[in-house]
Amino acid sequence: MTATRNLLSVADLGADGIDEVLKLTDSFVEVSQRDIARVPALRGKTVVSLFYEDSTRTRLSFETAARRLSADTMTFSVSTSSVKKGESLKDTIQTIDAMGVDAIVVRHRCSGVPWQVARWSTSAVINAGDGWHEHPTQALLDCYTIRQRLGGVAGKHIAIVGDIKHSRVARSGMIAFTALGADVTLVAPHTLLPPSLDGWPAAVSTDLDAVLPKVDVVYLLRLQNERMTEALLPSAREYTARYGLTRARAATLAEGAIVMHPGPMNRGVEIAAEVADEPYAVITQQVANGVAVRQAVLFLLLGAGGPIAA
Repeated sequence: MTATRNLLSVADLGADGIDEVLKLTDSFVEVSQRDIARVPALRGKTVVSLFYEDSTRTRLSFETAARRLSADTMTFSVSTSSVKKGESLKDTIQTIDAMGVDAIVVRHRCSGVPWQVARWSTSAVINAGDGWHEHPTQALLDCYTIRQRLGGVAGKHIAIVGDIKHSRVARSGMIAFTALGADVTLVAPHTLLPPSLDGWPAAVSTDLDAVLPKVDVVYLLRLQNERMTEALLPSAREYTARYGLTRARAATLAEGAIVMHPGPMNRGVEIAAEVADEPYAVITQQVANGVAVRQAVLFLLLGAGGPIAA
C-alpha cells in the first residue's frame, strides 16, 4: 500500500498490502482502548469527506479515524453545496483540491467516480463506495474482524448471502477474502446474482440451508431496493422465507461460526432481530474495527506525520 497514494480498489493491495493494513490496525485498536484515544500521527493534514450518497457508518468512521490521528476534517454536504447550483463534479474536486487538502474520501452512486477524482486531484483519494462496484475499506475491516474472532482468514469458508448483484461490499469482500486464502460461496436467487460471474473466484449456490452448516462466516447483505430498477423478487416475505437468517437457520451453524453484516440491517428481512443480537453476530464489532482500520489506511496513505503512538 505504501507504493500508491490512493485506495480505489482492494485488488490494488494484494494479499501483502491487506496484511500490512491489518497489522497496523492492531496498533490503532490498542490506542483506541486508552483513556485518550488521540495520537499526533497526522497533525497538520486535512481529510475531506465527499459523500454524494447518504452514509452513517462509513462517513462517521472516517471522520472519527481522522480526528483520532489529529488530522483536520472537512465534510462536504451535497444539499448545501454549489452542486445544487449546477456545479460539476470536476469543478467541485478542483475547488476542494485548491484548498490544499491532503486526502479526499469519496462516495458516489456511479461506479468509477473515485478513479476520475484521482485523475483530477493531487490529494490522496480513498474510495468509500462507488455504485455497485467496490467498497475497499469495508472489506478490510471485515477481514480484520474475521481475523480477530477466528484467528485468520486463510482456510475459512465464507458465505456471502443476499443481494450480490447490487452490492459493492460483496465484490470487495470476495476479492479480499480470496486473496487471503478463504473459500467463498455466493448464495442468492438467480435474479440477485450478477449477469456474469467471470473473474469471481467463488462458488455459487441458491440453497442457503445446504450451505449454512458448512461455513465459518455467514455474511448477510440487505436488499438494496434503491438500486433496483426492476422487480427481482416476488416479495420481501418470500425472500426471508428462503434466504433470511432466522433463528432456526442460525441453529444449524457450526460451533464457532460468526454472523456478519455491513449495515444498515433490515431486521426481520435478511436477519431475524433476535439473531442480530446474539454473541456470534459481530456486527457492532465490525463498526468498532472500522475506525481503527480507517486510521491505518489514512496513516499509510498520508505518511508518517508523527509517531503512531504518543
